[in-house]
Amino acid sequence: MSLYGCDTGFGNLLAKRLSRKGFHVLAGCLTQAGTENLQKDCPVNLKSILLDLPIVKVLTKQWNGQRQSERPQGRIVNMASVLGRISANGGGYCVSKYAVEAFSDSLRRDIAALWVRVCIIEPGFFRTAVTDLDSIERSLQKLWDQMLPESKMTYGEEYFQQYLKVQRLIMNFICDPDISKFPMCIEHALQAQYPRTRYSPGWDAKFLWLPVSYMPSFVVDAVLGFVLPKPHYRVH
Repeated sequence: MSLYGCDTGFGNLLAKRLSRKGFHVLAGCLTQAGTENLQKDCPVNLKSILLDLPIVKVLTKQWNGQRQSERPQGRIVNMASVLGRISANGGGYCVSKYAVEAFSDSLRRDIAALWVRVCIIEPGFFRTAVTDLDSIERSLQKLWDQMLPESKMTYGEEYFQQYLKVQRLIMNFICDPDISKFPMCIEHALQAQYPRTRYSPGWDAKFLWLPVSYMPSFVVDAVLGFVLPKPHYRVH
């Protein structure tokens, strides 16, 4: 079992759960500290490695020289997000998750004849290191401080403060504290005889974001336009 992003959060929790259930896990971490800590916590059935993302080009070159398919059957579980189904604020993040969705759908259809199942995990908002409110506010403040004075004037200080309030609302109200829902979906996708194509852990994914994604675009635009702050200088 190969995993990546196992330093903290979902990946870390999943690597530990799977290793304790008897899976042989190859866990990729982004930092040396993450690699060492995970290996210390799980000395059995798990091998943590430092995954240096810039080596992807080298690995791609090596991969192209290998046989494209060694044997049929198996499972591929890709991590997307419910924001791969609806674009809210944070456009760059949404773009990356839409890409995962499209790639997974295409891959599933391409290799269906080989009996390889491709599943997509679309979690909502959970309380993890990524959604830590203090970290988010520090990052936003840093970006705001780096903006040009004329850009700040266009948006206005009130815009920035309102944007922080929206982030607090999302992280305090929407974020699900029970992150065990995520690895449970992964385990089902890996072990079930008939896994689902998509899993959407989190109450907000099921009852907020997915239903909204089926609404007409003008309705979604109006709702998000009401919630999100507006620049000080704008066309009326």
